[in-house]
Amino acid sequence: MSQPTASLANQMKMRDREMVPRFLVLAMFGLMGLSLALVTFAQLTDQPLRGVVPASAVTQSRQITLEGSRNTGVSVLDAQGTELARSDLNKSGFIDVIWVSISRARKINRIEGNPPLTLVRRENGHTAIIDPATNWSIELVGYGADNVAAFARLLD
Repeated sequence: MSQPTASLANQMKMRDREMVPRFLVLAMFGLMGLSLALVTFAQLTDQPLRGVVPASAVTQSRQITLEGSRNTGVSVLDAQGTELARSDLNKSGFIDVIWVSISRARKINRIEGNPPLTLVRRENGHTAIIDPATNWSIELVGYGADNVAAFARLLD
């Protein structure tokens, strides 16, 4: 009876050693070191920022408020309190993601209540959400068509 258990234990020891080959671990740490070296070089030589969305004028804006919870869904309300959209309808789950981000920023900044956000469309066609209470903002670029549309259609 102890013989099969001992054999299984030996097999597991060998399997665990081979799950992540040593060269992959070394390669991972090498990439981390290389990334750190590149960032250090960029900071020390005062390299300009790259991959930053260029500033663009606001062409359209709307005050909105996000209310709800993760369990019941998050509603987007206009200035009069009318529901414009809901996170659990029409592929709008991204509203929930933005609500969580804003809630976190407000918690860190100790903002009381639920002040309105500004939803804007810029001259370059991008949509952005700005929280004047915390100076938090997000440019909705690269989040997928359905995710950006969850907010962009509120300006149409």
